[in-house]
Amino acid sequence: MLGNLLKPEFDSLIAAKDWNALRDAFSDMDPADMAEVIEDLPADESGILFRLLPRDSAALVFEYLPPSQQTEIVDTLGREQLKNLLDEMAPDDRTRLLEELPAEVTKRILTSLSPEQLKLARTLLGYPEKSAGRYMTPEYLTLPGNLTAGEALQYVRTHGQGRETLAVLYIVDEKGRLLDDVRLASLVLAEPSTPVTDIHDRQLVSIPATADREEFISLFEKYDRVALPVTDSRGVLVGIITVDDVLDAAEEEATEDIQRIGGMEALEAPYLDIGILGMLQKRVGWLTVLFVGQMFTATAMAHYQDAIAQAVFLGTFVPLIISSGGNSGSQATSLIIRALAVRDVELHHWWKVAAREITSGVALGVFLGALGFLRILVWPEHESLYGPHFAWVGAAVGLSVVGVVTFGTLCGSMLPFLLRRLGLDPATASAPFVATLVDVTGVVIYFTVATLILSGRVL
Repeated sequence: MLGNLLKPEFDSLIAAKDWNALRDAFSDMDPADMAEVIEDLPADESGILFRLLPRDSAALVFEYLPPSQQTEIVDTLGREQLKNLLDEMAPDDRTRLLEELPAEVTKRILTSLSPEQLKLARTLLGYPEKSAGRYMTPEYLTLPGNLTAGEALQYVRTHGQGRETLAVLYIVDEKGRLLDDVRLASLVLAEPSTPVTDIHDRQLVSIPATADREEFISLFEKYDRVALPVTDSRGVLVGIITVDDVLDAAEEEATEDIQRIGGMEALEAPYLDIGILGMLQKRVGWLTVLFVGQMFTATAMAHYQDAIAQAVFLGTFVPLIISSGGNSGSQATSLIIRALAVRDVELHHWWKVAAREITSGVALGVFLGALGFLRILVWPEHESLYGPHFAWVGAAVGLSVVGVVTFGTLCGSMLPFLLRRLGLDPATASAPFVATLVDVTGVVIYFTVATLILSGRVL
């Protein structure tokens, strides 16, 4: 926010090419505010401004910039500048940069890394996409298991420089296997002669390196930690995930779910960075499925064309009725998808949810159906529009709305449970998909009710 407020002042300094004043202004700013100043600048200006940053701040500012801006800045940096930048970046942030940049830029970056950093980057990139291994950082501090609390504090003073966090320390054996973790506060408060392995302040929780994003986000929410250790199949500590990385992962996960609920495949980059062809590929699949589904609605309508021919006004209520069912189904599926995601409900709660949604569906259907009935009853010239049996027409419409809304609510709430039970992402039960499904059944319910009530009167 501060960066946006100061942009006019920086624009004038950039226009005047007053580099010394810019360098002085940057020296007192937070990296996030510096990034705001740089973010909207053209590539040539952002590259110049970035090179004015203090070396210890440049990597932090770079991590706040969007991938497109990072690519532009990388293109303006010389080999030595690029190497210094990458050396200063946290390994987990550097890994995400390598994943998001174009292949030719990534190749150039990899050639700029020192042998040690290159080995580390390749190790991190070797883990499955969206796994804990892609988000972890190796910049943590381990304590040998044979230390006392006093010796451990001295060890922290000696070896703690440059670690991502010292709030939690990890106790390992001689083979690097994780034995326990201990908070720095607990270590400080313990008697100096106490072995670190005897300081048990909470349960040890670790994340497998191959755990997917949803799993480790869930663990952070459950155990309320600022950092969690990542281990391989042998129990060897290979990295840690900190809460700032979890926030990034949770945002990415929520974005993907929202995009799926909207009836499309999740985007793999910011909206403006996706080409038109790529965007079409992400959207056309679900649109095709939904279009084919709507064809069944047309087929159902054709089956009742004789009834429509006898009472043309019946067709005018079709959009009203099926949209009521689709909207109620979309509401229900959105509620349950989110409830499953935040674990307000679990799979074994399906029957409770079904009972609640049937009750809700009937109540909503009665209310909406009564509105439909009253609309026909009080509409001017209702008799000339619907004939002498207009009250029966209103009853047919009202009861159809009750049936369609109840079915839509039940269907929308149960579909996410079914997908979760099959091991699929409930977010794929998108609102448009549920609405299309309810449209087809809504037509059948409406004309079935209308035929039963209006036979011998209108039909």
